[in-house]
Parts: sequence; structure tokens; C-alpha cells
Amino acid sequence: MEEKSYKEYLEHITTFIFDVDGVLTDGTVHITATGDMLRTMNIKDGYALKTAVDRGFNVCIISGGSNEGVRIRLKNLGILDVYLGAHNKIEQLDDYFNKKGIKSENTLYMGDDIPDYPVMKGIGLPCCPQDAVPEIKGISKYVSHKKGGKGAVRDVIEQVLKVQGKWSGNFNAKYD
Repeated sequence: MEEKSYKEYLEHITTFIFDVDGVLTDGTVHITATGDMLRTMNIKDGYALKTAVDRGFNVCIISGGSNEGVRIRLKNLGILDVYLGAHNKIEQLDDYFNKKGIKSENTLYMGDDIPDYPVMKGIGLPCCPQDAVPEIKGISKYVSHKKGGKGAVRDVIEQVLKVQGKWSGNFNAKYD
């Protein structure tokens, strides 16, 4: 049986779930003298996340990290379903699906490393950034051409919204 192209899943996606470190960030942490860990997020990813929320998509974050600054940034984008300190991501995923009545086949999950593996195995459209570990690339139906923290989240959100006619603006207008 021939494997479906990832593009055949895009029109059925209602839910986006993302890991943070290595997906929304490049996986680098800057550690301050007081032990705080600082992360950098891509503003274009932020725009896409906010657009997805504004267009009525479910957007959830499940991360092993527990930086409250991340929660504040996501809340400012309208993302309220944020699970930090998630060491068994399947528990949080099941909780989220049950609360919202979401089906795994309508879900896109982007992860980059081994803790994402068990969750991604049961998702309709598992995706990863270009620089994900080989095990995650091996189970992903789509590997972005962008690296984590460098627009991979924008890449997948924009593809889904464009296929569903929910990406904003007239980008084909000619400006003289």
C-alpha cells in the first residue's frame, strides 16, 4: 500500500501541537549568572501561531521544559493550552484530547527529539524541523526545510492555513 503524501493530511488538520526546545527555539539555552535559562523564539513563528489561534485552530504546547517566560510569551500569542514540565507527553496529550474532544488524525504535532517519539507515533501528521534527530525524522510524514527556531513552525502552519483558505492577505497583488 502506497504511503499518502503529507499534503493529503493538511486539509483535515484542526489542531497544532508543538514542543518548545528545538522546535519553537533552536535548542540553545543561554544560562545567566543566577541560573535562569534564556531562549530565543522566532517572530515569524509567533505570527503564524497567533494567526492559527485567530482562525479558530486548536494550538497546544507540550514541553519538558518549565520556563515560565515561555508560558507568558505563548499567552501573549493567545495560546492558553500550555503543558510545561511534561516528562510523559502522552499523559498531557490524552488530557488535552479528552478536554477538547480532539481526534489524533486531525492533529499536526511537531517535535524534534526522543521525548517526542511516543506522542508522534499516534498522531495524524507528525512533523519535525530540518535539524531533528534521525529517529524523529524517521517517523515524520513531513520534515520542514527550516530548522527549529528558524521558521519550521511558520512553515507547517502556513501550509495548513493556505490549503484550507485561511491564510490572510492578498499576497499576489502587484505593487508598482
